[in-house]
Amino acid sequence: MPLDPDRLGGLTRSESGPGGQTFAVRRVRGSDKSYRCPGCDQIVAPGTPHVVAWPTEHLLGAQAGLDDRRHWHAACWQARERRRPTR
Repeated sequence: MPLDPDRLGGLTRSESGPGGQTFAVRRVRGSDKSYRCPGCDQIVAPGTPHVVAWPTEHLLGAQAGLDDRRHWHAACWQARERRRPTR
């Protein structure tokens, strides 16, 4: 059976995120909800393909890390290392 590129986009992978922390990252096609992107503080509109990322290690455990997931515009996630620290 040939690989389906659309399904491969939904695989979770590990990437370095803001602050050098390791994040689980998944590209999604979009959803029925809107989200606020932490990269630009703008809305990720419903139905917009985007990136969902969450820390792989969390002080309160794996479920807390998953609960901390954030929805990023794909371009904002790509530019995350160029972002100025907020603190």
